[in-house]
Amino acid sequence: MPESGKAGQLVNLVLYSDQIHPATSAIDRRLVDMLKARGAGNRLAYVASGPEPDRSFFRSGQAYYGRSGLDLQLFVDLEEPHSKEEIAALFACDAIHLAGGHTGGFLERLKRSGMIGRLRDWARSGGVLIGVSAGAILMTPTIATDALFIARRPEDITDGDALDLAPFEFFPHLSDDAAYLPALLRYSTHTTRPIVACNDSDGIVVTGGRIECAGNPLWISCGTVREQGEIALDGFTIARP
Repeated sequence: MPESGKAGQLVNLVLYSDQIHPATSAIDRRLVDMLKARGAGNRLAYVASGPEPDRSFFRSGQAYYGRSGLDLQLFVDLEEPHSKEEIAALFACDAIHLAGGHTGGFLERLKRSGMIGRLRDWARSGGVLIGVSAGAILMTPTIATDALFIARRPEDITDGDALDLAPFEFFPHLSDDAAYLPALLRYSTHTTRPIVACNDSDGIVVTGGRIECAGNPLWISCGTVREQGEIALDGFTIARP
């Protein structure tokens, strides 16, 4: 069984394609419910995908989460050194937000900072991890699907190993380019994992071994778009919220 399957009963993941579509409010409510069910508070940390000197995206995130009564209070720049106390404060938060941005650069920063293993262990111990676009792609076994955003082929990516917390691959912003779906269908014949492709109104929530689909994400496998009932994943069940 893959490592992500072993942790299926523990991981708590929220994957957004984006946070600008009104329909994502359904995902927000599910996040709030998840935190309440765990008896957690409302403190969130923000891990930037790259340099953000003006913290504009962080401030936008504060406003976004504030509408749901959540407090995005801690900003983490992976390029800066962090004390033991600062690292402890990060993992003491009730949820951690992985920002959008350049996926490959984000992955490299996580590796260089030594944070990728710590995040993986924290999430596999039940911590709530939130990802938007690039941040969501990073929760899966590989960032291969991101190749489509940089004019490459996912099947050619050999060095994209990521957090490996979910048993599927993720692709956001599906409707942005008509060429994305044919490319994902082709790539699905090269990977043994299903691919979840989302428009910006869609998302995925994973908790307690249950995968919930918000909106209408496409499940792609073996060259075709599949019904949810046709997808089998070790340690997980797929259901609508």
